[in-house]
This record gives sequence, structure tokens and C-alpha cells, in this order.
Amino acid sequence: MKAAFATSERVPRGDLLGADDVDDAALATMVADLWRVPGATLVDSWAEPVDYDVPSILTGARTWVHGEADAGEGPRAFTLFVKRVHAWRHSPAFAFVPAEVRDWAASTVPWRAEPLVYGSDLATRLPDGLTMPRALRVEVRPDETAVLWLEEVVCDPVPWTPTDSARAARLLGRLAASERVAPLAAIDPQPWHVDSFVAGRLGHTVLPQVRDDATWQHPVVAEHFGALRSDLEDAVRRVDALAAEFAACRHLAAHGDACPNNLLRREGEEAFTLIDFGFWRPQPVGFDLSQLLVGDIQVGRQDVADLPERAAACLEAYAAGLADEGLDVPFEEVRRGHALSLMLFNGLTALPTEMLWEHAAREEAGGVDADSLATLDHWARQRAGIARYSLDVLAATDG
Repeated sequence: MKAAFATSERVPRGDLLGADDVDDAALATMVADLWRVPGATLVDSWAEPVDYDVPSILTGARTWVHGEADAGEGPRAFTLFVKRVHAWRHSPAFAFVPAEVRDWAASTVPWRAEPLVYGSDLATRLPDGLTMPRALRVEVRPDETAVLWLEEVVCDPVPWTPTDSARAARLLGRLAASERVAPLAAIDPQPWHVDSFVAGRLGHTVLPQVRDDATWQHPVVAEHFGALRSDLEDAVRRVDALAAEFAACRHLAAHGDACPNNLLRREGEEAFTLIDFGFWRPQPVGFDLSQLLVGDIQVGRQDVADLPERAAACLEAYAAGLADEGLDVPFEEVRRGHALSLMLFNGLTALPTEMLWEHAAREEAGGVDADSLATLDHWARQRAGIARYSLDVLAATDG
């Protein structure tokens, strides 16, 4: 969430924001709130799209609003981050949901958590070492959309080390166990159950592909996943039992998508700024470790080779964070919660079938070259490593 607008084209706010925009008086009020001054006069403002290519079914737009305002001592610059969130039915991806299950599917993905979290006092309840952006305006609309105006978070793209991962894991453990955070853990009233994920995401797209011989006959899958087929198919046969165990676990506050992309920081600072609260809700103990460990692998910033070692350190750190807050949770319970979460949401979905489709489309169009083949091979290897670790930790905690 760092803006860099010195050379950006000054697009009028309304051209980018459209109906998400506010009038100048409201913007001036937000700037005064941002600066913590009695009032400010807007001098100029403009907008630019946020350069962020990670898709989200719950996000409709991300926009920087830049400008200058005068609070009595001459004009100075400001930047705000504007984010539109919405129910899944507003996402372009919803068009691929079969018509006969759309009403049900729309009800299975809660979307209100982020505006509710930003409208709450969670920032004052977070453990030391965790912060979140200030919300200057939260507008929730009747059409199941909301527009968030947030302060800019100035951060540096700092590569994560194993030490950083362990430090974040300890803070996520503290977040999960915090008595101050607990009253806001279920702030989103829309129900969600793991069975809807199993019936929807897994049942409609993932499990049929695992069961399809054609998937395993692809050369890249055969090379990297061939040795995992029997174990993955066994996990598929157990999916209902795994989901039932997941649902029966002790549930604690969870960010829901605690990947490094959503834990911002600056060089030399130990604090993390949490963003993207769309999946905030109670989850099984250890749930947040999954994306912390594999999120950067999934976007190419870390290699899967040291995943087991990083996971071991993060599990210990998370358990220590629970203890920091005075919550006594047996380590094996933490490890089992992590195993179930990782298997259901990352291990079973590891087969790179969507990449195979894209590759096949490029091949049909004559656009396949050595680089694209190497890229496909790389991602298959990374994902196979995630699947292998998921299967290993599940087997090690089977009781």
C-alpha cells in the first residue's frame, strides 16, 4: 500500500472512482482527520489505479487518491487508498458459477468482514507489534458493496527471512489468543462453514480434477505429482471426515489470509501492518499459519525447498504466541489444526490445473516457447512441494 505518484498522470478523481467518489468537502474532512487537525481546505486532487495484480473475488477496485490541502500552514501533499469491496456475485469470476447453484454459491462467501473490521476499534485491541491502517470513511451500500477510504501505509518491499516468518507467527498466535481481540473475532454476522468450501470450491472444481486420469497423464503433473497421486486420492476420499474434524476444532480469532502480502513492514522495523480483512473470522487454532508459510511460495517470492524447516519454526512460534496471551493449547492441537487447514485449503488445491489450461490455450495459439515451458515446470514443482508438505504434516498428526 505504498504510493509513488511523482511521475503519475493526474487523472481526475471521478474518472477512476466513478460512483465511489466523494465531493470535495467530504475529501477535505477526511484529510483533516488524517492529519488530526480541526479542518483543511482542498487545493487539488487526482487519482491513479493501484499497481496490484493479485486477483480477489471480493475486491472491485483499488485506487490511489493524491492531492494537496491546506490546514493553515500552506499546501502539503496527501495520499489516500480507496478500496471497493463487494459480495462475490459482483465479481467477474461469478459468471463461471453454474446458474443452478448461483444463489447457494453467493451465500457461501461472506464479504462484510472488511468494512466491519475497519469500522471497529480493532486497531486499539491488537497485540503490540501488529497495527492496521486507519479508516477515514467506510460507506456500506444496499447493493452489497462497500467503499473504504484508508490512510496510506508507507512500506518497503522487504524480502522475508525465516526469522521474519517466525516473528509474524508468534504475533498471529497472540492475535488468536488475545482476550481483547476475541469480542471482534466474529464481527461478520454472515455464517460460513467449511462444508460450503468442500461442496463448492473443492466439489465443483478441485476434486473432479484429482479424480480425472487425464490430469495425471499431463507430463508436468506426471513428473512432479506422480508420486503423490495415491496420497492425494486418499485425502480426497477422507475430505468429509477432515472437514468435520476441522469444524470441531477449537476456533480462535484469525486474519484469514495472513500471507506476507497482507503483513506489511519497513526495513529495520519489527512491527507488521495487517491489511485485507476479507476473510477475518474465527478459525481453527493454527489456521493463519497456512498462508503465512505458502503465500510467498504461491506468488514466487520464496522457494518451497525450506518449507518444512520454516513450518517447524513457525509452529513453535505460534504456540509461544498463544502462551504469551495466557492461553494453554497443547502443541499437538496447534499442529493438527495447521495440518487440517493446510490440507483442505492448500494441499488438495495444489494441482496446477488452471496453469495447464492456460498453457494449452497458448499452445493452441502457437505461443508456447522454452520460457513458458520452464515457467510451467517451475510452478508445478513449487506446488508439488506444498502438496508434499501438506500430506506429510497430515500423516504425522493422524491419530
